[in-house]
Amino acid sequence: MPTHAPTFPCTAILTGHSRGLGAAIAATLLERGIPVLALSRSGNPELMNHPLLTEVAVDLGDAVALGHWLETPDLEAFVGETVPLLINNAGTVAPIGPLGTQDPLQLVQAVTLNVTAPLLLANALIAALPPEHPVRILHVSSGAARNPYPGWAVYCATKAALDHHARTVQADAQAGLRIASIAPGVVDTDMQAAIRGTDRSLFPMLDRFTALKESGALTAPQAAAARLVDYLLGDGFGADPTPDIRSL
Repeated sequence: MPTHAPTFPCTAILTGHSRGLGAAIAATLLERGIPVLALSRSGNPELMNHPLLTEVAVDLGDAVALGHWLETPDLEAFVGETVPLLINNAGTVAPIGPLGTQDPLQLVQAVTLNVTAPLLLANALIAALPPEHPVRILHVSSGAARNPYPGWAVYCATKAALDHHARTVQADAQAGLRIASIAPGVVDTDMQAAIRGTDRSLFPMLDRFTALKESGALTAPQAAAARLVDYLLGDGFGADPTPDIRSL
């Protein structure tokens, strides 16, 4: 896959930029000269002084708090007349475990963070733009959206929701709008570390994920971020609403 610099004036709205894949995506966008509006509960100390980065402290697991922010003119003002790139990256794998063991509060927060926030942001962004204004929306999905993993009912279901959102939005065929829900591969992040720390009784596939780390099979966040941004900026973005980045 070729490395793309933007060939059109664009800005990026990115969720979950404080660590892991989100931090790598933020760094990649900034390296390519793309202004980033980053939404997260906490900032990124390594990037916070970058002149092209604007950080907004908002809890994406709190739909009311996100709704209040979306009522401000900040999103529309940031985008201006550029092509906005919305990257819904923030997510959580918790709660892990079969039905009956899932913490109710974690379950609600997972649905809010993994599904409600991306859908709210996508809707608000389109509503803030003139008709037919170009826009690209990237949901960071997962192989778990397409394959059932024991113990991951909530995570699998929420990521599958993003996939079907992308399929349906594409079917709406709104002029100027491109969308894709992309599986980035198995990336070496804090989420993977948390998965490896899960009790085997809650996650029967623990040994498989431990082996991925021990064998060096995990993708570095920087490599995954570069591939995602390349695809997002490329001419073919959105042709397939649910691709796997490893097959592009």
